[in-house]
Amino acid sequence: MIAVLPAFGQSHTSINVADTSWYRSPYGPNDEIGAVNLLTPDVVLAATKLVKTGKTYPLAVPIDKNLPAFRHRSFHLYNIQPGEQGGRTLGPNKFSFNDELVNGWTGVGTQLNGIGHIGIDNVYYNGNKAVDFVTVEGVKKLGIEKVPPMVTRGVVLDMTAHYGKKIVPGGTEFTVADIQAVLKKEGITLRKGDVVLFNTGWLELIGKDNKQFLEVEPGIGMEAAQWLADQGIVAFGGDTWASEVYPNPKSNEEFPINQFMLAKRGIYNLELIDSRPLVRDKVWEFLFVLGQPLYIGSTQVNINPVAIH
Repeated sequence: MIAVLPAFGQSHTSINVADTSWYRSPYGPNDEIGAVNLLTPDVVLAATKLVKTGKTYPLAVPIDKNLPAFRHRSFHLYNIQPGEQGGRTLGPNKFSFNDELVNGWTGVGTQLNGIGHIGIDNVYYNGNKAVDFVTVEGVKKLGIEKVPPMVTRGVVLDMTAHYGKKIVPGGTEFTVADIQAVLKKEGITLRKGDVVLFNTGWLELIGKDNKQFLEVEPGIGMEAAQWLADQGIVAFGGDTWASEVYPNPKSNEEFPINQFMLAKRGIYNLELIDSRPLVRDKVWEFLFVLGQPLYIGSTQVNINPVAIH
């Protein structure tokens, strides 16, 4: 059963910067969590019934300094042993330990992009203006710490099988017809509260062609984004770094699908999800579990969600 929700802040092929009709969320003027309002106890209970074998699948990619990341982002980890210079130890029991210091962007690797991450002309979800809530030490609204655990039904759509290619070519736009064809082939339908993930083979490029990995990518276009949003999904994403077709084949806009999904519809973005093991096992639907780190004031964070089948 597909749950079609009332559309708000609709857009067809591009973002109308002058449009302000999307400013007020249907979840109320003070809402800060967007589509995860749909994750009611009934939705969670229904998702738990998908567990048949007890097999678990971690969905994250390992992070180190060599992992390709969006434009300015980087990640560096340093091991430090405070007070242990020259092989020293602490106390008569010769206590020693390792500590790690990370200097990196929260948007490197598998990540949850919250609804405070993407805006339209400095206006974010629910009409929140940057001047009112963004500070150098973090956001005062729409922070990741507001997001409850995501425990719901996950769906993976194997676009590699749909196109008959190990790696779907960069710039390929997934249409509504493409998505519906994959759903039919996999024998599933979407329902309210779903997390929808696309498997494109894009992770196969990491370490082999990092330049191509970051310059282009396949993904959904605006029509598909609007259709998915109208089904009542809470998050979209997959194995690419932006979860939308890039560059946009219909305009010179920068990431309009992310603007539509996050800012206008309050739907979260899950990037660099490793769905390859799920595809190998033909697990198209599963229990999706995410308890993200609560970095107060951050709009995105590294994650390792789990699929349970």
